[in-house]
Amino acid sequence: MLGSVSAADADLRARAFVAARSEARVLADYPGAVPTTLAEAYRIQDHAIALWPDRVAGWKVGRIHEPWASELGTDRLAGPIFRRAVTTDPAGEAVVRLFRDGFGAVEGELVLVTAVDVPPRARTWDAAETLALVRSAHLGVEVASSPFPGINDQGPLVTISDFGNNNGLIVGPALAWASADDLGAFVIETRLDGETVGCAAVGTLPGGPLESLRKLLGICAQRRLELPAGTLVSTGAVTGVHVARAGQQAEVAVAGYPAIRCRATYVAGSPGAAPAR
Repeated sequence: MLGSVSAADADLRARAFVAARSEARVLADYPGAVPTTLAEAYRIQDHAIALWPDRVAGWKVGRIHEPWASELGTDRLAGPIFRRAVTTDPAGEAVVRLFRDGFGAVEGELVLVTAVDVPPRARTWDAAETLALVRSAHLGVEVASSPFPGINDQGPLVTISDFGNNNGLIVGPALAWASADDLGAFVIETRLDGETVGCAAVGTLPGGPLESLRKLLGICAQRRLELPAGTLVSTGAVTGVHVARAGQQAEVAVAGYPAIRCRATYVAGSPGAAPAR
């Protein structure tokens, strides 16, 4: 458990990230001491979620690579996706909002939508139980962006502390599937300015997309967070993390389905918009 001093520090770091995001203002350095445990990193994230003037509509689940995965005892991390940052079934060209001078990228992903409310309880989910929680699966684009340009350079605990490096989600067409194997067999291609920058099957994620959902259930249980029915779960960067800048066009596609087309732009800040609590 974190002591009161650490909790206070977590709140100050959360306020710094929320203010920077609200004002679209770059954070040249990490705002305080870098978190050293998963509990501390998620505590910062929890404070920031409480400060952000929107509700959580879903979660991005990202990879934790070695040697961090062994050190932390997990290969997945989670960050909130807020309702007003979700674009569903985009017609024409969707908008990807990135932080100027921060970090910004587009990621082709498989998005799962949950079928039932899942209360926060400590338990082990097997593959069949996890699959039964899925209502639908969609092609998606995660907008990975932070006002801190070093968000991915200082390890997953830093990534977790700023909303998991998420700044939105584009949810595209529903995909037809009947089994876990079907979910893993979808091949996603990501193009940036017309050039293919990544192409891979969803099943190349370690454990597949259901493992991302299963790990998210454990993370939420530890944080005493419910997953309501209809929660969006962006399961991981299948084709890689592709750095983008304003003006660039991205396209994410699965053969046989409408592609998601989007154009990157920079976030317009609102000075003073960060709520004071």
